[in-house]
Amino acid sequence: MGVRGLREILADAAGGLFPPSDGSVTVVPQPSPREAGVVSFSAHAVVFTDEDPDWVRATLAAVPSDPLAAPLCPPFLTAFARRTGRVNGNIDLLTVADRLPGEPPLALTPVADRGHPRVVRALRYREDVRVFEADGGLGVLVLGRGVAGRWECSVEVDPAARGRGLGRALAVAARHLLPEGDRLWSQQAPGNATSVRAFQAAGYRPVGAETLLVLGQP
Repeated sequence: MGVRGLREILADAAGGLFPPSDGSVTVVPQPSPREAGVVSFSAHAVVFTDEDPDWVRATLAAVPSDPLAAPLCPPFLTAFARRTGRVNGNIDLLTVADRLPGEPPLALTPVADRGHPRVVRALRYREDVRVFEADGGLGVLVLGRGVAGRWECSVEVDPAARGRGLGRALAVAARHLLPEGDRLWSQQAPGNATSVRAFQAAGYRPVGAETLLVLGQP
């Protein structure tokens, strides 16, 4: 992978150019102090950390599992968290979508209250955070810059409004809010099949799996 960092690796993957599926592990520096972590592609993992790459490789080699699965296995992630003094987050499906032109096909109301619970949580993980409500507050869309400066979004739908396609509509709307030339990333818990289906129906493509190690509570 040469001297390319996580930002370049993610940009290539978003465009369909993935690291070689050769079972190897690439170790790159953290793009910011905010988080370390692992991105797993097909038969290739990228560990982003400021720890010694030799420690990463030695620890992975000691994991009693399939080497392809080792970077996302509990033994390695536990050792990784202990070594860095961080807390493991979820292991999520990582997806990406292209920007869509024009205005969102859904009425969105910006949330100006920086004390809004979704704003407060988003600011722990992202910069340039923007939060919108739809359908009278039954749907919430969060947009901001996350890992390696990439644009990320998440959506939340009130239980009373589920099953009507609002989550998919929010995920589509987010694609219209990007600056020209950017792509939009999102993470879904693999067990949350409703969310996975909504984002894929909204045009988000699976890229890999990701887990973040953060300081304090995830």
